[in-house]
Amino acid sequence: MIAMATTTELAAEAPEGIGILLPAGADLFWGAVCFVILFGVLWKAVLPKARKALAERTDAIEGGIERAEAAQTEAQEVLEQYKAQLAEARHEAARLRQEAQEQGAALIAEMRAEGQRQREEIVAAGHAQVEADRKVASAALRQDIGKLATDLAGKLVGESLEDHARQSRVIDRFLDDLEEKAEATR
Repeated sequence: MIAMATTTELAAEAPEGIGILLPAGADLFWGAVCFVILFGVLWKAVLPKARKALAERTDAIEGGIERAEAAQTEAQEVLEQYKAQLAEARHEAARLRQEAQEQGAALIAEMRAEGQRQREEIVAAGHAQVEADRKVASAALRQDIGKLATDLAGKLVGESLEDHARQSRVIDRFLDDLEEKAEATR
Protein backbone atom coordinates (compact mmCIF):
# COMPACT_ATOMS: atom_id res chain seq x y z
CA MET A 1 0.00 0.00 0.00
CA ILE A 2 0.91 3.42 -0.60
CA ALA A 3 1.71 5.32 2.43
CA MET A 4 0.62 8.84 2.84
CA ALA A 5 3.29 11.32 3.21
CA THR A 6 3.05 13.94 5.77
CA THR A 7 3.47 17.57 5.04
CA THR A 8 6.88 17.62 6.63
CA GLU A 9 8.09 14.88 4.33
CA LEU A 10 6.79 16.78 1.27
CA ALA A 11 8.35 20.00 2.36
CA ALA A 12 11.71 18.21 2.72
CA GLU A 13 11.58 16.85 -0.83
CA ALA A 14 10.60 20.15 -2.58
CA PRO A 15 13.38 22.38 -3.92
CA GLU A 16 13.59 25.77 -2.55
CA GLY A 17 13.21 29.11 -4.35
CA ILE A 18 12.23 29.55 -7.98
CA GLY A 19 12.14 25.86 -8.77
CA ILE A 20 8.89 25.56 -7.02
CA LEU A 21 7.17 27.56 -9.76
CA LEU A 22 8.57 25.59 -12.72
CA PRO A 23 6.87 22.38 -13.66
CA ALA A 24 8.75 19.20 -14.24
CA GLY A 25 9.98 18.41 -17.80
CA ALA A 26 7.42 15.66 -18.47
CA ASP A 27 4.57 17.86 -17.30
CA LEU A 28 5.80 20.62 -19.55
CA PHE A 29 6.03 18.25 -22.54
CA TRP A 30 2.53 16.76 -22.07
CA GLY A 31 1.06 20.19 -21.38
CA ALA A 32 2.54 21.50 -24.65
CA VAL A 33 1.20 18.47 -26.62
CA CYS A 34 -2.27 18.93 -25.14
CA PHE A 35 -2.10 22.65 -25.91
CA VAL A 36 -1.16 22.01 -29.56
CA ILE A 37 -3.93 19.40 -29.97
CA LEU A 38 -6.49 21.65 -28.32
CA PHE A 39 -5.28 24.62 -30.39
CA GLY A 40 -5.55 22.57 -33.62
CA VAL A 41 -9.09 21.41 -32.78
CA LEU A 42 -10.11 24.98 -31.97
CA TRP A 43 -8.36 26.24 -35.12
CA LYS A 44 -10.05 23.72 -37.41
CA ALA A 45 -13.50 23.33 -35.84
CA VAL A 46 -14.45 26.24 -33.64
CA LEU A 47 -12.62 29.19 -35.24
CA PRO A 48 -14.23 28.84 -38.75
CA LYS A 49 -17.66 28.61 -37.15
CA ALA A 50 -16.93 31.64 -34.99
CA ARG A 51 -15.60 33.56 -38.02
CA LYS A 52 -18.67 32.56 -40.02
CA ALA A 53 -21.01 33.63 -37.21
CA LEU A 54 -19.05 36.88 -36.84
CA ALA A 55 -19.22 37.52 -40.60
CA GLU A 56 -22.95 36.79 -40.63
CA ARG A 57 -23.44 39.08 -37.68
CA THR A 58 -21.38 41.82 -39.38
CA ASP A 59 -23.36 41.39 -42.62
CA ALA A 60 -26.61 41.44 -40.69
CA ILE A 61 -25.62 44.62 -38.88
CA GLU A 62 -24.27 46.31 -42.02
CA GLY A 63 -27.22 45.05 -44.05
CA GLY A 64 -29.59 46.25 -41.35
CA ILE A 65 -27.92 49.64 -41.40
CA GLU A 66 -28.13 49.76 -45.19
CA ARG A 67 -31.77 48.64 -45.11
CA ALA A 68 -32.48 51.21 -42.42
CA GLU A 69 -30.80 53.92 -44.49
CA ALA A 70 -32.74 52.79 -47.59
CA ALA A 71 -35.98 52.74 -45.59
CA GLN A 72 -35.19 56.17 -44.19
CA THR A 73 -34.47 57.50 -47.70
CA GLU A 74 -37.70 55.97 -48.98
CA ALA A 75 -39.61 57.36 -46.01
CA GLN A 76 -38.13 60.79 -46.70
CA GLU A 77 -39.21 60.55 -50.36
CA VAL A 78 -42.71 59.46 -49.32
CA LEU A 79 -42.83 62.32 -46.82
CA GLU A 80 -41.86 64.78 -49.55
CA GLN A 81 -44.55 63.31 -51.83
CA TYR A 82 -47.14 63.63 -49.05
CA LYS A 83 -46.07 67.21 -48.40
CA ALA A 84 -46.36 67.99 -52.11
CA GLN A 85 -49.77 66.31 -52.29
CA LEU A 86 -50.90 68.18 -49.18
CA ALA A 87 -49.74 71.49 -50.63
CA GLU A 88 -51.52 70.67 -53.89
CA ALA A 89 -54.68 69.70 -52.00
CA ARG A 90 -54.55 72.96 -50.03
CA HIS A 91 -54.09 74.90 -53.25
CA GLU A 92 -56.99 73.04 -54.85
CA ALA A 93 -59.18 73.67 -51.80
CA ALA A 94 -58.34 77.38 -51.93
CA ARG A 95 -59.15 77.46 -55.64
CA LEU A 96 -62.46 75.64 -55.08
CA ARG A 97 -63.31 77.97 -52.20
CA GLN A 98 -62.57 80.99 -54.41
CA GLU A 99 -64.69 79.56 -57.23
CA ALA A 100 -67.53 78.87 -54.80
CA GLN A 101 -67.35 82.45 -53.50
CA GLU A 102 -67.36 83.81 -57.05
CA GLN A 103 -70.26 81.56 -58.02
CA GLY A 104 -72.12 82.57 -54.86
CA ALA A 105 -71.58 86.25 -55.59
CA ALA A 106 -72.71 85.76 -59.20
CA LEU A 107 -75.75 83.82 -58.03
CA ILE A 108 -76.62 86.52 -55.51
CA ALA A 109 -76.28 89.22 -58.16
CA GLU A 110 -78.37 87.17 -60.57
CA MET A 111 -81.05 86.59 -57.94
CA ARG A 112 -81.08 90.30 -57.05
CA ALA A 113 -81.48 91.21 -60.72
CA GLU A 114 -84.27 88.64 -61.09
CA GLY A 115 -85.95 89.96 -57.94
CA GLN A 116 -85.65 93.52 -59.22
CA ARG A 117 -87.13 92.48 -62.57
CA GLN A 118 -90.00 90.65 -60.87
CA ARG A 119 -90.59 93.61 -58.56
CA GLU A 120 -90.72 95.97 -61.53
CA GLU A 121 -93.13 93.62 -63.32
CA ILE A 122 -95.33 93.42 -60.22
CA VAL A 123 -95.25 97.21 -59.79
CA ALA A 124 -96.03 97.72 -63.48
CA ALA A 125 -98.85 95.18 -63.29
CA GLY A 126 -100.13 96.92 -60.15
CA HIS A 127 -100.06 100.32 -61.89
CA ALA A 128 -101.83 98.85 -64.89
CA GLN A 129 -104.44 97.25 -62.63
CA VAL A 130 -104.91 100.49 -60.69
CA GLU A 131 -105.25 102.39 -63.95
CA ALA A 132 -107.75 99.85 -65.27
CA ASP A 133 -109.67 99.94 -62.00
CA ARG A 134 -109.62 103.74 -62.09
CA LYS A 135 -111.00 103.74 -65.61
CA VAL A 136 -113.70 101.23 -64.69
CA ALA A 137 -114.54 103.19 -61.54
CA SER A 138 -114.50 106.45 -63.51
CA ALA A 139 -116.81 104.99 -66.13
CA ALA A 140 -119.13 103.58 -63.45
CA LEU A 141 -119.12 106.90 -61.56
CA ARG A 142 -119.65 108.77 -64.79
CA GLN A 143 -122.64 106.59 -65.56
CA ASP A 144 -124.04 106.88 -62.05
CA ILE A 145 -123.42 110.64 -61.91
CA GLY A 146 -124.94 110.97 -65.36
CA LYS A 147 -128.09 109.11 -64.32
CA LEU A 148 -128.36 111.19 -61.14
CA ALA A 149 -127.63 114.41 -63.05
CA THR A 150 -130.23 113.54 -65.69
CA ASP A 151 -132.84 112.77 -63.07
CA LEU A 152 -131.99 115.99 -61.19
CA ALA A 153 -131.89 118.06 -64.34
CA GLY A 154 -135.19 116.61 -65.43
CA LYS A 155 -136.78 117.58 -62.12
CA LEU A 156 -135.29 121.08 -62.27
CA VAL A 157 -136.11 121.75 -65.90
CA GLY A 158 -139.43 120.10 -65.60
CA GLU A 159 -139.10 118.16 -68.81
CA SER A 160 -138.10 114.64 -69.43
CA LEU A 161 -134.58 114.04 -70.54
CA GLU A 162 -135.27 110.53 -71.67
CA ASP A 163 -133.68 111.06 -75.05
CA HIS A 164 -130.38 109.17 -74.91
CA ALA A 165 -128.43 111.58 -77.15
CA ARG A 166 -129.57 114.56 -75.19
CA GLN A 167 -128.87 112.76 -71.95
CA SER A 168 -125.27 111.94 -73.03
CA ARG A 169 -124.63 115.57 -74.02
CA VAL A 170 -125.93 116.87 -70.72
CA ILE A 171 -123.89 114.32 -68.76
CA ASP A 172 -120.70 115.02 -70.70
CA ARG A 173 -121.12 118.77 -70.29
CA PHE A 174 -121.79 118.36 -66.56
CA LEU A 175 -118.78 116.11 -66.01
CA ASP A 176 -116.51 118.36 -68.06
CA ASP A 177 -117.56 121.27 -65.88
CA LEU A 178 -116.81 119.23 -62.77
CA GLU A 179 -113.36 118.24 -64.07
CA GLU A 180 -112.52 121.88 -64.93
CA LYS A 181 -113.50 122.97 -61.44
CA ALA A 182 -111.43 120.13 -59.91
CA GLU A 183 -108.37 121.08 -61.97
CA ALA A 184 -108.76 124.70 -61.11
CA THR A 185 -108.71 123.97 -57.39
CA ARG A 186 -105.52 121.97 -57.57
